[in-house]
Amino acid sequence: METLAKVLALLPWTDWAALAWFVVAWIGYAQFARRRVEVQPSVLATTNRIRRRWMLQTTKREVRVIDGVVVQNLSTSPSFFASTTILIIGGLLAALGASEAASGLVQEIPFTARTSTLVFDLKLLLLTAIFVYAFFRFTWSLRQYTFGALLVAAAPEAKEFDADPSLSRDAFADRAGRVVGLAAETFNDGLRAYYMAFAAVGWFFSALAFALASAGVVYILYRREFHSEVLDALRDADLG
Repeated sequence: METLAKVLALLPWTDWAALAWFVVAWIGYAQFARRRVEVQPSVLATTNRIRRRWMLQTTKREVRVIDGVVVQNLSTSPSFFASTTILIIGGLLAALGASEAASGLVQEIPFTARTSTLVFDLKLLLLTAIFVYAFFRFTWSLRQYTFGALLVAAAPEAKEFDADPSLSRDAFADRAGRVVGLAAETFNDGLRAYYMAFAAVGWFFSALAFALASAGVVYILYRREFHSEVLDALRDADLG
């Protein structure tokens, strides 16, 4: 209890409340987005259906060079973000190593909160943890795209699907589409972490700015995933 009291005393209750709201907003929105697709399609759910159609078309092509190129191009995004995230983590760790100088520099920015070096380190640790999480999601997405490429390469030829009744095009499309879809979902988790990192930057200004930024980022994510123009376009393509 004494240790817990010391930890709680490090920050004002407003900062702890803002931090709790940040965690609840992030995890809560992730759970909400997964359940919301049951009643309202999202960008991710719609593109997953398109991915399944893509894999179904793969079974009908004699030459699948284009499919391999598409998978390779899709995997470049998580690869780029993983490399970028490593650089960001390195910069944050360097800032932690020179926290006194970094804290003084940040406090010279107008409207930033005046805090102790220890509190400044806690805020940097939060950002570091967010980007470490993002790095693991991006690298796992990259591996899943590799698995998807293997499935495309190992798929029977189109004439084999026609000649062998035991080979099901739909079953292959379900499996391969699911793997590529999981890669996209994992990449989406990493991107969401980047968005939430921008909300965490608000903590350097004030607890109120942190809380408002968290709510604002969640609203932006919701609008883009469930009410964006690109979703309407993708839905039309899915129907087509």
